Amino acid sequence: MDDSTWDRVQWLRGWLDENAAPVAGDSAKLLRVLKIGEEFGEVAEALHGVMGANPRKGASHTWEDVTTELCDVAVTTLVALASCVDDPARLLDERLDHLVRRALPQARPE
Repeated sequence: MDDSTWDRVQWLRGWLDENAAPVAGDSAKLLRVLKIGEEFGEVAEALHGVMGANPRKGASHTWEDVTTELCDVAVTTLVALASCVDDPARLLDERLDHLVRRALPQARPE
């Protein structure tokens, strides 16, 4: 991800900070993390639709719907992360490096 991605994530976070209903303490963080679950539910619904798993609805979604919903999960997660820490880009980079090294100990991420 480049800086413009994080700039847009921070813009969304700021917009939420200014426009969401006021909450006490860390409740905004809690609600933003819980929002990830809601977005995941939309991915699951789209996936069921692709598979035609609900006989009442049939094939109600496409793979494009699934990937769009996955993007919503990713953005929602990044906004939640930006709401919880001061430097989300650094934390995400560090965590990704850790996960890559754990999965592929010989790999050296750039």
